[in-house]
Amino acid sequence: MGGWLNLHAQPGDGTKICAWIPFHEGARMSLPRMLIADDHALVLAGLRKLVKGEGHVVGIVEDGHALLATTQKLQPDILLLDISMPPLNGLDAVRQLKKLVPECKLIFLTHATPTYATETFRGGASAYLLKRSAISELRQAIEAVTRRQHDLTPQITKGVFATIVHPLAGKPVQRQPVGTLTPRQREVLQLAAQGKSAKAMASP
Repeated sequence: MGGWLNLHAQPGDGTKICAWIPFHEGARMSLPRMLIADDHALVLAGLRKLVKGEGHVVGIVEDGHALLATTQKLQPDILLLDISMPPLNGLDAVRQLKKLVPECKLIFLTHATPTYATETFRGGASAYLLKRSAISELRQAIEAVTRRQHDLTPQITKGVFATIVHPLAGKPVQRQPVGTLTPRQREVLQLAAQGKSAKAMASP
């Protein structure tokens, strides 16, 4: 590391140890405390192994209500979560989380569309990845949010840009906040986030 260590022994005085370690700007002083939320046990187990060395996993949860309670209790630095978690989905949770733990960085790891990515960033998310993203992308996202930056997977960057600049192929559109959606609209969003087909979403 470029420092030095000096040992000096003197009879009757014992041994004196002097050390000098230079500080490098940008060096990671401590690993962030992380909470992982997903409704699939196998995904949770896999993510826990993947982030080993990137942070200290302080807890894992499998539903939205436990997510809110555990996040408030443990106060993690980073929250790695999916959008689709019964009974409280990620889009509803993100706004509540930013109120409960405003300093916590939210990294979404899901399989949803660019529209969802746009809404999560509006709600206060710091990063958005897909479950098919490379492991290196996850590590990059953790490093980025630790530095108070944002990160978006390149796989949907073009789509996210399109939803912002051209929401309906250039046609005027009146945006409806997620918070004003009807129960049925929320149900459809939840089903879409779970990867359900259009036929399944159309069923009552």
